[in-house]
Amino acid sequence: MRLNEWIPRWSGASATAEAPAASSRGRAAASFAARVTFEDVSRRYGDIYALRDFNLDIAPGEVVCLLGPSGCGKTTLLRITSGIEKPSAGRLLINDREVAGPDRFEPPERRNVGLMFQDFALFPHLTILDNVAFGLRALPREEAHREAMAILARVGLERYASSYPHILSGGQQQRVALARAIVPRPSVMLMDEPFSGLDVQLRETMQEETLALLRETRSTSIIVTHHPEEAMRLGDRIAVMRAGRVVQVGKAEDMYSRPSELFIARMFSEINEVPQTVTGGEIASPIGRIPALGMSEGTKATLCIRQRGIELRSAGEGLAGRILHVRFLGDIILVEIGVSGFDVPLHARLPAGNGSWHKGAEVGVSIDPEGVLVFPSNGSNNGTLPAS
Repeated sequence: MRLNEWIPRWSGASATAEAPAASSRGRAAASFAARVTFEDVSRRYGDIYALRDFNLDIAPGEVVCLLGPSGCGKTTLLRITSGIEKPSAGRLLINDREVAGPDRFEPPERRNVGLMFQDFALFPHLTILDNVAFGLRALPREEAHREAMAILARVGLERYASSYPHILSGGQQQRVALARAIVPRPSVMLMDEPFSGLDVQLRETMQEETLALLRETRSTSIIVTHHPEEAMRLGDRIAVMRAGRVVQVGKAEDMYSRPSELFIARMFSEINEVPQTVTGGEIASPIGRIPALGMSEGTKATLCIRQRGIELRSAGEGLAGRILHVRFLGDIILVEIGVSGFDVPLHARLPAGNGSWHKGAEVGVSIDPEGVLVFPSNGSNNGTLPAS
């Protein structure tokens, strides 16, 4: 399918009055946000499932980040939502109207969905203005250019209107791609790893600007990312995926404080993993007996201790320890410690300047109980699901 077959057309029903100016750049026009509902959606390629029984309900105007390893089905879900692909089973509803299902499939141009590519996909032979106006071809040329200029002004690039994409930096190209996707005022905005090609400092700036623009337009937004911190920064909720299914959905605080399994705990915090065995519904550790809820006798378990939940004190306070290595990481230091009672060294992340810790020093170790989690040691399958 060609790009110009599915980029959203202008919909008069979705247009609203311009929001009042909020900055020197003005504000983007708002759209009517839509509810997006996935009901048991599956996508099968031969004997492999990219998605299997995927369920998620996204409220109008909500920003949801899809987070997970490569091959877990994130991009496939966006392609199904945009109408580029059909689900093999299940239903997709936009505002409670089925747009994809066993007996119905609406083409992309009837969904009022915008998609921003990972590589921006700007047309090299079109000016910046014409790139942005590309999705407004149903409008008279003059009106389309007026709308395009307004959104270019919002992203601070109106002076490049007559230039071509090759002269722009990565961050500027990202702004143009975002402007092109938003100018038709889609009810649903899909973004496939939009910041992956940017350097770290520029990425954070663009994340903030993009989120501000999404809030202004009020589009329901689904953002695919590999980076937990990015998901926490952008999403009202985060949906963690693995092997084509949702593992856990919740706010950033839920993912960090109450991960449902080891796979998610590893994503959202740096942890020490200590092998244990369940005895009498608990695991015995140097920091005391810890409940192992739902785990049967003899189960292999993993005691997780957050690196930021470890404090170092003077020798004689807390557990006895010896510093094995210290690494400076800017505003923090990473300290490797041999701790009495543990068969493996523990790592602690401490604020830089909080004590003059050095290799070989005898220390006391204190572990925050709130930074301790227990999970079954059943591993994590990051691949796709075979067909049954």
